[in-house]
Amino acid sequence: MKLMEKIKNGVYMIAEMSANHAGSLDTALEIVRAAKEAGADCLKIQTYTADSMTLDCDNEYFRIEGGLWDGYKLYDLYKEASTPYGWQKLIKEECGRLGMDFLSTPFDAHAVDFLEGIGVEAYKIASFELTHIPLIKYAAGKGKPMIVSCGMGSAEEIGAAVDAMAAAGLPKEKIVLLKCTSEYPAVFEDMNLSVIPDMAKRFGTVVGLSDHSMGHLAPVVAVALGARVIEKHFTVSRDIKNPDSEFSMEPSEFAEMVGAVKTACEVLGNGGYGLTEKEKESLKFRRSIFAAADIGKSEEFTQGNIKVIRPSYGAAPICYDELLGKESKRGYRFGEPILVDEVK
Repeated sequence: MKLMEKIKNGVYMIAEMSANHAGSLDTALEIVRAAKEAGADCLKIQTYTADSMTLDCDNEYFRIEGGLWDGYKLYDLYKEASTPYGWQKLIKEECGRLGMDFLSTPFDAHAVDFLEGIGVEAYKIASFELTHIPLIKYAAGKGKPMIVSCGMGSAEEIGAAVDAMAAAGLPKEKIVLLKCTSEYPAVFEDMNLSVIPDMAKRFGTVVGLSDHSMGHLAPVVAVALGARVIEKHFTVSRDIKNPDSEFSMEPSEFAEMVGAVKTACEVLGNGGYGLTEKEKESLKFRRSIFAAADIGKSEEFTQGNIKVIRPSYGAAPICYDELLGKESKRGYRFGEPILVDEVK
């Protein structure tokens, strides 16, 4: 798996299929191929059944009011959105054929066992499971990298999840925490991406972004703040209606995001103060000290006969005050650079 290697020197891009298969295996496999073409490092699905998520109950506690899924009964939503277990090995094999990583989000211990059986190399924990400590411990106990979304999570809840993974023997080097705003779609004013550096410092892990906002502005900002993993919902077309289609990226949009993130990484650079090769070529256009008039041998340098100007073939400007009142060792013609070692 490329996850831990990629985040050392770049940004790992996850395309989240979720419900965008819309009940069709052919669409699911098309999404895999489109994600690879768009530049995703990884295709992610979710491993659950409606029965593993909730009760088939129709009272007021189990109905959604407002938002994207208004009117849905929870059981029906999860039944419609789930990826059949029978497809998941096929999806993973298609990812492998294309050289792309495969990742899934389990929602119970049975799902973890199933994913172990098809050879997954990492686990993703959803924001809504952040407080499901038994699940987190069970998945972490497999010893594989864990990517944990932290939507709705307080600092204490995130810390408890990290502690649970540590208690299961998972080192922090294998943990990635994703800043997430659990809104569908998320609006910019609610995203609070400035917490990303604090998350990295506070919890001692790699940090990324699971993004439900529209467009790719948030991922670019997140990368500038230190994010090393970006997760976005992905569909071949928003015209294929399903519970996640409205806030999912189409292939051209995902590819544009990948390009923008790569550019952001280039803009960020390495954090050092060294000059680029092109900057070195520009050094000659800095200022330095030149003769502003003809100067005779042993003549004093004055404000009238030397000047700090471009280009930079003479002494550095910092030497100007030191030169004033000193005598020249030789004569200068107007426009010649003044050198410090030619001063008495």
